[in-house]
Amino acid sequence: MVLQQAAGPAAARAAAAVPVQAAVVVVVVGLLSHAFAWLVGIIALVPIIGPIVVKVLSIGFIWLLNAVGYLVAYVAIRRGYSKDVLTYRGLTIALIIGIVIGYVLGKLF
Repeated sequence: MVLQQAAGPAAARAAAAVPVQAAVVVVVVGLLSHAFAWLVGIIALVPIIGPIVVKVLSIGFIWLLNAVGYLVAYVAIRRGYSKDVLTYRGLTIALIIGIVIGYVLGKLF
């Protein structure tokens, strides 16, 4: 309520609207990703060519995610967060190694 007293009721309503807008964005992105997954599943049902198309779409999406990750890391390093970037990269590598070890052990036993 300090915000409402300092800046008035309009500022308090605007500050309260930000989480609602973020929630709407999350719901819309979730719906779009589910629709994309459904469409890819339908495409994969087409014999012979379907799985190839799905692999091409999946590889492109993974490349896009990788590019965004590199861009965010570049911006973070430029702003002086290089130690944090290295910490999170190390955690990511440890997670990937753990997943690979778990996969190998799961296949062996």
